[in-house]
Amino acid sequence: MRRFFEMLPGFLAWGTLILAGFLSWKEPVWVAFFIILFDTYWFFRTVYLTIILRYSFSKMRQNMKINWMEKIEQLGRSDWKNIHHLIILPMYKEPHEVIWDSFKSLEKCNYDKSKFILVLATEERAGSEPLEAAERIKKEFSGHFEQIFITKHPSGLPGEIPGKGSNETWSIQEIKKEFIDKANIPYENILVSIFDVDTQVYPEYFACLTYNFLTCKNPQRSSFQPIPVFANNFDQVSPFARLVSFQSTFWQMMRQVQPERLTTFSSHSMPFKALVEIGYWQKDIVSEDSRIFWQCYLHYNGNWEVIPLLYPISMDANAAPTLLKNLVNIYRQQRRWAHGAENTSYILTGFFKNKFIPIKKKLYWAFELLEGNHSWATSSLIIATLGWLPTLIGSNDFNVTVLSYKLPQITSTIMTIATFGLINSAILSLILLSFHFQKIKIKNYILYLLEWILTPVTLVIFGAIPALEAQTRLMIGGKYKLGFWVTPKDRYGVKS
Repeated sequence: MRRFFEMLPGFLAWGTLILAGFLSWKEPVWVAFFIILFDTYWFFRTVYLTIILRYSFSKMRQNMKINWMEKIEQLGRSDWKNIHHLIILPMYKEPHEVIWDSFKSLEKCNYDKSKFILVLATEERAGSEPLEAAERIKKEFSGHFEQIFITKHPSGLPGEIPGKGSNETWSIQEIKKEFIDKANIPYENILVSIFDVDTQVYPEYFACLTYNFLTCKNPQRSSFQPIPVFANNFDQVSPFARLVSFQSTFWQMMRQVQPERLTTFSSHSMPFKALVEIGYWQKDIVSEDSRIFWQCYLHYNGNWEVIPLLYPISMDANAAPTLLKNLVNIYRQQRRWAHGAENTSYILTGFFKNKFIPIKKKLYWAFELLEGNHSWATSSLIIATLGWLPTLIGSNDFNVTVLSYKLPQITSTIMTIATFGLINSAILSLILLSFHFQKIKIKNYILYLLEWILTPVTLVIFGAIPALEAQTRLMIGGKYKLGFWVTPKDRYGVKS
């Protein structure tokens, strides 16, 4: 059953694309009407997504103006002073300056830093340089936080895929044994934040996180998700990296106002007690950031949710020393994210075994998983190709009809009208950048706006195609499955 569900996303994607090609040849009239309806559906979906994006953006701006420490104090509770923030920063070969910037942002937080337990989780397989960088950081920031620890994840442990999940599990078990248990800190008083090592927090982040932890309905059964903004090195990366980064940010932003559809992504926070109870992160998977949500969801019989913080954190966009290398890295990163389709097998198999989760929830999430992965791998390709495919390979009888002549014009008109969503996104992207960069040159504003013309290209090359490859690899299995690929983090790049 697990293998069947692992193959299912790839089968559905390829089945759709092959059927679309076959019907364009055999039944071009059907396909012509389908593509008109499909494009119309995407037009209305664009309108809907634009509305919720603007709403989410507005809520985020409001939250960034709030003094969250004042809100905590207004609760009239003192238990927030007992909360410890355990911050795990997995690292591989990131340079000192990347880590330093992240620590500096933590140091500037409007929060009691004596409650911050920082862990630099290094990898043995990365060699001695990362360990030296971690030791240097520990020396530079010693005394600024409750504790700073360095762990070294051994290489070659059985049953592991070398990567972020296995490193996180090793490091947190070490900290539990060597510090938390010895200090007798109650597990329910610890919030764990799992941050990529390039993650920079805004001053009110941990106050906002703590406030949401204190006020949510069930804090010990909740994850807490900020909005990832890939802006740290935005002026050092290629236009393609900027576009793909904003597309990811806006997608996560829209999910924040649809909490029933929200799962954990990249940097997020969750209770330490729950991590201990579920057995930490699984060590043999690629998509550990989303899998941890499903582990909790199954373990607690559906009694787990993600609380949207509607507050940003800043991370690095994908950078490389040359344009070609940058394009390759963007593709590989998107393919790794798309490999989250592996969760389909895990969760659907888990649904069959778990008798306590209501059937309504099971059906809802099953559809969300399958539709989301299918849309990721096929929608952009369908929009890009089906408008002209029936006229190209359809019968001669179809090619002399008015419908054949009008089809490209109709689809083009619908998609052109839908570009208002693109213009909206371009404008919001500039406002978002201003949160991180105080001064942006006028010529760069113009450049960043014009770059959005490349969106259709990025949606296909860095959206549908890597997703289709990831699902195909899962479908074939064996040696074709992906391992964990570490996105390079450095402050270099293709200059604008």
